[in-house]
Amino acid sequence: MANRSELGRKGNKPDLLAGLIFIVIGALGLWAGRDLRMGNAAMMGPGYLPLIVSALILLIGLGVTIMGLMSSSEPIGVIRLRPLLIILLAVAGFAYAAGSLGFIIAAAWLIGIGSLADPETRLREIAASIVVLTIFGILVFIVGLGVQMPLGPF
Repeated sequence: MANRSELGRKGNKPDLLAGLIFIVIGALGLWAGRDLRMGNAAMMGPGYLPLIVSALILLIGLGVTIMGLMSSSEPIGVIRLRPLLIILLAVAGFAYAAGSLGFIIAAAWLIGIGSLADPETRLREIAASIVVLTIFGILVFIVGLGVQMPLGPF
């Protein structure tokens, strides 16, 4: 039988925290969509996709939490605020630029500014990522899915 001090050392704290966050988000999604009509696979109602996605998020959270409980102890590291703020700025800039400046500029902003969150990223890698991922985004979202968004400010 494990003593109390050994039990306190068990569990991967970052995984436990991430799993609990997923569980809470999935549960909130299920709760928020509780009044939406579900429908079925052939005739999906407005609540079908939110229910499926929320349930999957909740199940992923349960899996991560269980894996975290079975893992060896690992403390939660120091929270670095700079990368979080950079990612927030990148996403907010994309949201603003997508409607007024177009997809190409918005995607370049998102990828370029978002890449700055990693201090080890090199300028060549950022430039290549901007070109490749912007073209991929155009092909998938604008051409493939028909998202109504201008490509540029013109």
